[in-house]
Amino acid sequence: MGSLHEIGPGVHAWVQPDGTWWLNNAGAVAGDDGLVVVDTCATERRTRRFLGALAEATGGAPVRVAVNTHQHGDHAYGNSVLPAETVIFGHEAMRAALLVDPIIDGCPPVWEPVPDWGNVTRRPPSVVFRDEVAVYTGARRVEFRHPGYAAHTPGDVVAWLPEERVLFSGDLLFHGLTPLVFMGSLEGALRSLDWLAAFGAERVVPGHGPLTDAAGLPGVLAAHERYYRFVLDVARAGRARGLTPLAAAREADLGEFAGWADAERLVLNLHRAYADAEGAEMDLLAALGDAVAYHGGPLPTSV
Repeated sequence: MGSLHEIGPGVHAWVQPDGTWWLNNAGAVAGDDGLVVVDTCATERRTRRFLGALAEATGGAPVRVAVNTHQHGDHAYGNSVLPAETVIFGHEAMRAALLVDPIIDGCPPVWEPVPDWGNVTRRPPSVVFRDEVAVYTGARRVEFRHPGYAAHTPGDVVAWLPEERVLFSGDLLFHGLTPLVFMGSLEGALRSLDWLAAFGAERVVPGHGPLTDAAGLPGVLAAHERYYRFVLDVARAGRARGLTPLAAAREADLGEFAGWADAERLVLNLHRAYADAEGAEMDLLAALGDAVAYHGGPLPTSV
């Protein structure tokens, strides 16, 4: 079950514990012209619950604009539940990826139970950009910015409120659980940490996990850096020994990251690190199969 938090006047964060597979965070910004929504959810039911909570909190303010922080279904499959008149923004790479995403059509048996999306259809952004764009609701400015390189995915976007100092990071941040970069870049994910810090945010809504603030953010960023460097070290050692990503993951000591949910993402992240080091394309289905093998069965989900 998700819950809505007003983290500033008219600024809302939708948090879905415990942030594991398919359970994302989202949010909205209210102004005189209505709402700017940041991400939807994986399923019709969860998106309707999110939109219902927003309607109750804002007196039924219309959803004028939405943005997807990236193409993954937990942040974008609910787009079709938004009102028809809502204008959806996204990075050009995000739109291209959502148009060919196969999981919305038929999810492989990687998760158990297989997610029930409900009555959702593929609805990509109708407005795309390459670097950044600003939208307004009344006098309130919301900036959509791309870091300039692939990180979590090639089309990552943050939503930044410069006056309120609020940052919706999308999946550039996983607070307290294992990050996922298998569709992006480990090196880019590392670069993005300094980029995120430079905003000087006072409140941060991560893509998954609890909310954080200016006091907590440095620790969150530092933990991400240690994890990404850990993945690169495991990949380097595994390749030197001729190990597959799965074998390298099985031999790795998770150490401080053992308590993070979704440890099997290590295998997926290693597939990305191996592919990048070898200049090769990553086999998505093979990587997911190895994650299931590492986990010892289908991955848990509550959607």
